[in-house]
Amino acid sequence: MSAHWNGFQSPLAPVIEQYLRVKRAMGCKFANEDRQLRVLDRFLTEQGIDCIEAIDPDCLQAFLASRQRTNPRSYNNLLGHLRRLFDWIVSQQLLSASPVQAKAQPQTAGRIPFLYSPEAIRQLLTLCQALPDNNRAPLRGATYATIFAILASVGLRVGEVACLQWGDVDLEREVLEIRHTKFGKDRLVPFGPKLAAILRNYLAQQEAHGYGCTSTSFLFSWNGRTPISTNSIRNTFRDVLLPQLALEVPPGVFGPHVHGLRHSFAVRTLSNWYRKGIKPADRLHYLSTILGHVNPASTAVYLTITSDLLEAANRRFEAFAPMLSAEVAP
Repeated sequence: MSAHWNGFQSPLAPVIEQYLRVKRAMGCKFANEDRQLRVLDRFLTEQGIDCIEAIDPDCLQAFLASRQRTNPRSYNNLLGHLRRLFDWIVSQQLLSASPVQAKAQPQTAGRIPFLYSPEAIRQLLTLCQALPDNNRAPLRGATYATIFAILASVGLRVGEVACLQWGDVDLEREVLEIRHTKFGKDRLVPFGPKLAAILRNYLAQQEAHGYGCTSTSFLFSWNGRTPISTNSIRNTFRDVLLPQLALEVPPGVFGPHVHGLRHSFAVRTLSNWYRKGIKPADRLHYLSTILGHVNPASTAVYLTITSDLLEAANRRFEAFAPMLSAEVAP
């Protein structure tokens, strides 16, 4: 469970709050930036920093070192948050120069994300169901089983699942309404009968325990007032469920993460299209809409070429090649 948030406390507090207000007024959600700046604020408070001027390059280097990010991309992402904040502070003439002097780490070619097999997903849901309740997490097993079933079935982002309300779930039409997304656009996401059965069962358990299931009630909440945190979902997966899965990670593949369920959904969808003889280019806009991407080019990031995809693509080409040869023959 995350600690209760009491607001920014460091000397940077009013500056960070203003920075976030400005960015959000421009249409940016800045949820990830908010989380990272909370960590920075806590670090500055713990280090006894009492004024903005005391935040020097050594202080920020110590903060970066404290985060223990072994992945260059993750490190550079955090460094980017710091650089943009302090560049803005300089633009507001609160500092004469930015104290961010750390250099980005070199990034090698990205490894292929881990793809979950249907069997691994079934095992994951079984492990979720076995999670015991506790005083702060009633219906813990059913809650996490439903969360991961949604993540695996329709490829939502973790933050989108965490914020779902019962009013977003249409069990008659089997559609989810995803609101306030990463890019500020709402979308409808259809789901199949298996996920519909899981959602109906979860709703019945919620009602049987006397929990409110009105249109504005969160699907996943430990206290009935606020949604489950994304950190709770990620930490439960990483610390409790993943060790029990004992997944074998092939060479050159990035280790299993929650976000891999979204990637697996995208790749699985493309593979099914190949097997059914559907031309992916004709459907990529559909997958982009489901995933909440601005355009199909963004969706291509998720469509990692696997051996299965290559085999399906080759079979499609081999079926097409004889017709092509006939057309060009003299």
